[in-house]
Amino acid sequence: IFLGTKLFVLFPAVPLAIAAQNFGFGRAWVFTLSLLGLTPLAERVSFLTEQIAFYTGPTVGGLLNATCGNATELIIALFALHKGKIEVVKCSLIGSVLSNLLLVLGSSLFCGGIVNLRKEQTFDRKQANVNTSLLMLGGLCHILPLLFRYAVNSSDQIVSTAPTLALSRVCSIVMLATYVAYLFFQLKTHRQLFESPEEDDSDDLVSENERVMGFPSAFAWLVSMTIVIAILSEYVVGTIEAASDSWGISISFLSIILLPIVGNAAEHAGAVIFALKNKLDITLGVSLGSATQISMFVVPLSVMVAWVMGIPMDLDFKSLETGALVLSILITSFALQDGSSHYLKGFVLLLAYVVIGACFFILGTPPDQLNGANDNTISANYHVVET
Repeated sequence: IFLGTKLFVLFPAVPLAIAAQNFGFGRAWVFTLSLLGLTPLAERVSFLTEQIAFYTGPTVGGLLNATCGNATELIIALFALHKGKIEVVKCSLIGSVLSNLLLVLGSSLFCGGIVNLRKEQTFDRKQANVNTSLLMLGGLCHILPLLFRYAVNSSDQIVSTAPTLALSRVCSIVMLATYVAYLFFQLKTHRQLFESPEEDDSDDLVSENERVMGFPSAFAWLVSMTIVIAILSEYVVGTIEAASDSWGISISFLSIILLPIVGNAAEHAGAVIFALKNKLDITLGVSLGSATQISMFVVPLSVMVAWVMGIPMDLDFKSLETGALVLSILITSFALQDGSSHYLKGFVLLLAYVVIGACFFILGTPPDQLNGANDNTISANYHVVET
């Protein structure tokens, strides 16, 4: 459980985070230690889910993977919803999709292309096309509430969120139904498209496809680690504002960039390792599969849970966030359209992620830090002239 991953060095952060919370350490320290502790826990939950799937069969195992594959992001979203922090929920979920599409996939293609310069890296386009099609549908369901809000407000000259909220809930139901169809497609009718190559080396970071635990033990550990993830997720949600103030970084940047990087650390390492070994089908299954799961399952599920809780969360993720999401899906789709890869494609995806990160970093920076003293002088002169 603890020594079966190379991320075991981060496990001490879990008791340190709990101690920091209970003994009144700085809120920024609690936030940092909680993020570090969530990294190995997320990887171990994925491992335990695979072990349980050996006993439940492929269908139940697939459903379990759909539920626990991104358990960290889902739990953080639920706690943020419970505390009414809708913007944190939206930013963290959209950031997870961006991280998987641009950072995880981009670094994997870049590193794999550099190591395999003299080998042609190819992959099955059918699996990639299925995932990118679902991602495009998810992007459409994000664009429509945004456009609908502008259309309703411009025509009626009133600011109303009720139509946008109703449309978002309809789109969420459609997205969840589509994801159920995708699971049936993946596990039943077209399993051959998603079967990974058999040759998995024993030194891979990702756990091997062999049974090493009994069902009662795996289930008990899964429940225990989920509880610990819930505790640390509550710490993260409760201290994100304090960390933002302490570090001078906007909450949107922390939610869109930092939280997903930590949550996807294990998937990131595994995807890169498989790309280095010229196994791009597995790399695409990890990165695109996780992005599809967040976009088509976790996001609409959050909207439906918020509906039950009486919280008005919709799919209108604002213009900048929605534009970044849709353009990232388009860039990824174009990069994967020919069924081959090289390091330049990965480099382009990484640069796209850097630009988006810089955009949200600058967006949350106070104007006086961006413009310096000149802005103060201009403002003072303006008030003098106005007077």
